[in-house]
Amino acid sequence: MPLCDYTTSQLDVLEAESIHIMREVVAEFERPCLLFSGGKDSIVMLRIAEKAFWPAPIPFPLMHVDTGHNFPEVIDFRDRRVAQLGARLIVASVQDSIDAGRVVEETGRRASRNRLQTVTLLDAIEEHEFDAVFGGARRDEEKARAKERVFSFRDEFGQWDPKNQRPELWNLYNSRIRKGEHIRVFPLSNWTELDVWDYIRRENLELPSIYFAHTRKVFERDGMLLADSPYVNRGDDEPVFEATVRFRTVGDMTCTGAVESTARTVDEVIAEIAATRITERGATRADDRFSEAAMEDRKKEGYF
Repeated sequence: MPLCDYTTSQLDVLEAESIHIMREVVAEFERPCLLFSGGKDSIVMLRIAEKAFWPAPIPFPLMHVDTGHNFPEVIDFRDRRVAQLGARLIVASVQDSIDAGRVVEETGRRASRNRLQTVTLLDAIEEHEFDAVFGGARRDEEKARAKERVFSFRDEFGQWDPKNQRPELWNLYNSRIRKGEHIRVFPLSNWTELDVWDYIRRENLELPSIYFAHTRKVFERDGMLLADSPYVNRGDDEPVFEATVRFRTVGDMTCTGAVESTARTVDEVIAEIAATRITERGATRADDRFSEAAMEDRKKEGYF
């Protein structure tokens, strides 16, 4: 009689861990929410949430911090996916923060609303009294995110102290907080970019079209290809040209770079990622290049 095979795949292990984390949050916190931008990581988180609570509906709202300068393909996908699920979507608008005088819009050639999102996010957390916020950050993305725990404590000002984090032994998480504090929760912490794409293939998940190769008008800045758009202050020395590109990560159009690519299918994207030695944020996010510790500085202030 043959022996039963009880082995599980890497994706099964990662999925089970993420489901456990989500269920733990719903059991321990009163008002969680899930950050949903329409990007690949939040799409994977949404699928995991569906599985974690099926056949019941997802027991928390979704929230998008909208700069107003997003790729239209991504916003269209976001709204369509939310409608399919029948989920509640909260849109926290950076434009509203600007109009209310909470933040001042940047000017100049490298102006971006990306760094303004922190105030909008913290205001929305306070307004809706969220005590746990799911984010799609992964440790392989960037060195500051590699320091982050699965349950990342934020004080009453929404700030993160990398030197004062709670120990996480085995699958035990400390969920104790006082009023005004909250926890950022990262169910995909132990996933890699390749794991995310393998999961997308396995689950046959739909993605915004910008993740696949397409022809787009771009220009080069600091060795990075940025999409030409009304939101970008382009100099005379930055001519526009057409190129076949795709985007490895989704963010504000003013700071999210494209990569030249011919990958038009999930399998082709996976093959491309397997061969690269540059992280997705390292290759395509201008906001991480302001200083050596740009991401960590923003996270200390309350960024994702």
